[in-house]
Amino acid sequence: MNIAIIGYGYWGPNILRNFSEREDCTVKIVCDTREERLKVAKKSYPSINTSLKYQDALSDSDIDAVCVVTPVYMHFEIAKKALASGKHVLLEKPMTSTVAQAEELIKLAGRENKILMVDHTFLYTGAVREIKSIIDSGNIGSLQYFDSTRINLGLFQADINVLWDLAPHDLSILNFILKEKPVSVNATGISHTGNGLVNIAYLTLNYQSNFIAHLNCSWTSPVKIRQILIGGSEKVILYNDVEPSEKVKVYDTTYKIKSGTDESKHSLLVDYRVGDIYIPKLDKTEALAGITEDFVMSIKTGKKILGDMYAGLEVVRILEAAEKSLKNNGKEIKL
Repeated sequence: MNIAIIGYGYWGPNILRNFSEREDCTVKIVCDTREERLKVAKKSYPSINTSLKYQDALSDSDIDAVCVVTPVYMHFEIAKKALASGKHVLLEKPMTSTVAQAEELIKLAGRENKILMVDHTFLYTGAVREIKSIIDSGNIGSLQYFDSTRINLGLFQADINVLWDLAPHDLSILNFILKEKPVSVNATGISHTGNGLVNIAYLTLNYQSNFIAHLNCSWTSPVKIRQILIGGSEKVILYNDVEPSEKVKVYDTTYKIKSGTDESKHSLLVDYRVGDIYIPKLDKTEALAGITEDFVMSIKTGKKILGDMYAGLEVVRILEAAEKSLKNNGKEIKL
């Protein structure tokens, strides 16, 4: 299968490496508008063709699939042309800038009978797959809350705010592990960037059931935190992606006070934790290897994929509503 990669910035080299390591794929061309980035690609992979124009990849009849790894505002135009030219498409997250764009691409992919996939990387990590397995087993009880913190002293984007940049990771995880869809969102934030783009934001997702989700995203923290708490009626899952080995811990939060004595009540109040901790062993396979496997096999065999176009659409739907809420001082926006 011949692959084209459009965009060779931060994520492009990782995409190139993973497809190049597959025996059933050949990356034929890398496209980018910056000559210096193409030189970097050529130095690492001398046999690969390069071009300053992404149209060169789309006009090549030998290319079977295109990976779009560009700023989000370019996704729709490139993906639409790629699908229309008969190519399968893998899009970097978020899928598009608007719900209308995502829906149009889905319709086009259906008409052309092509695979359209979104690179929601965390769905392919051993940690998130294990978390879903634990939740599906019922071991933590009924789900009550999802609380994520994704902050760092990071790269300020010039075209999207911090929610569009960081929240897709947590939203894709949330939608993956939870069968219920949110009914509304509230978002608040502030801009210190000088260009009006929000760099600190808080997003709350409201559900019909007794469940709530809250996301804290920031580019201006002096420390890097990638942490999610998933609370159940019986146990709580802590997912710390910065932790090198023990990324997932399950805390037993059930505690029965023996006969209601004052001594047992006091013990509960002063103890740091009230139950055991379970630390599962995780699959350490690189997430992008799973993405490339799903993408290729879905093209070859029709295999169902995790980060499909509908998952991408749901993330964009939430982000678009959050954008409206941000512009209206945290007003609740129905989904």
